[in-house]
Amino acid sequence: MEVIIEKKEDRQMLMVMHLSQLLNFITGFGGIIVPLILWQVKKEEINNIDRHAKEIINFQISYYIYFIIAGILCLVFIGLLILPVLGLISLIFPILNGIKANNGEPINYPLTIQFLK
Repeated sequence: MEVIIEKKEDRQMLMVMHLSQLLNFITGFGGIIVPLILWQVKKEEINNIDRHAKEIINFQISYYIYFIIAGILCLVFIGLLILPVLGLISLIFPILNGIKANNGEPINYPLTIQFLK
């Protein structure tokens, strides 16, 4: 059952946490560090932050693995097709889920391995 987030500030913080993943395009690793920090700092204050943070961390770890595999597959040219698709998914889904989090809707990241449950 989905718990509705009532406070607008909570929804906005969850949105910021999802959008912070876009730091990967600038720093390469900020997209996992910032959500981890926000999760640890705000875990007692914000409803549902635990579930959102775990989804983000699982998505980030999964896609780091996929990018490494695609990089290796570039040796046989298949990776050249996979890398742009992974890049688009890494760009689009944090934005979509940030909007969903701000609206209090359930979030979903595709092809995510559940490391944290």
